[in-house]
Amino acid sequence: MIENSHQMRPCVRIESPDRTWGRRGGRIVAKAKTIIIYLVVIFVLYTIITSPKRSAELVGVGFEGVSSAAQSVGDFMSELVK
Repeated sequence: MIENSHQMRPCVRIESPDRTWGRRGGRIVAKAKTIIIYLVVIFVLYTIITSPKRSAELVGVGFEGVSSAAQSVGDFMSELVK
């Protein structure tokens, strides 16, 4: 006799209030996260438009920080190799 591989096994699915809320809550959190990201982007654009000199200074400070961090990681790796 040939088995039918497409047969469904009987199963029971239990929906608890917590699991159901988690699905809806996940959508709410994702929507809130999207709104917050849009607000941050709008704020950054507003800040750049209203005070471009200050924005340029902050970007320069940010790049200096990233450069310093990369240099420190490079020094650390060099010390590990020695």
